[in-house]
Amino acid sequence: MPEIKAINHVAVVVEDMQKSLSFWRDALGIQLHELRDVPAERSQVAFLPLAGAEVELVMPTSDDSGIAKYLAKRGQGMHHLCLEVDDILGMLAHLKQKGVRLINEEPRTATDGKKYAFIHPESTGGVLVELYQL
Repeated sequence: MPEIKAINHVAVVVEDMQKSLSFWRDALGIQLHELRDVPAERSQVAFLPLAGAEVELVMPTSDDSGIAKYLAKRGQGMHHLCLEVDDILGMLAHLKQKGVRLINEEPRTATDGKKYAFIHPESTGGVLVELYQL
């Protein structure tokens, strides 16, 4: 069976990246590793590593992006929990067999080569869960 290896990151949707960084980076003292535009998701992401995982701040860069729609509907706050897996294809097949509703039935590939897919909150008790294979 595919295995969950770790919590990779917790993503937080924000309206204003600089205002959010003033809390996470400046007030809490978490180092900003990278601020990256993600054109495929029409968003900007700040990566703040912390004890083997990351806090990711995600801000929409387009009013019609999925993140912008989420922000308009639910406001700022936790967006998703990301779990690192050793075999994303195997995990997706396993979850599908168990009747878990998937947003992505096939993994997508990020610009850095990571494979990822999302599990629908309907199947997780209300939490959007992302799977990552590094």
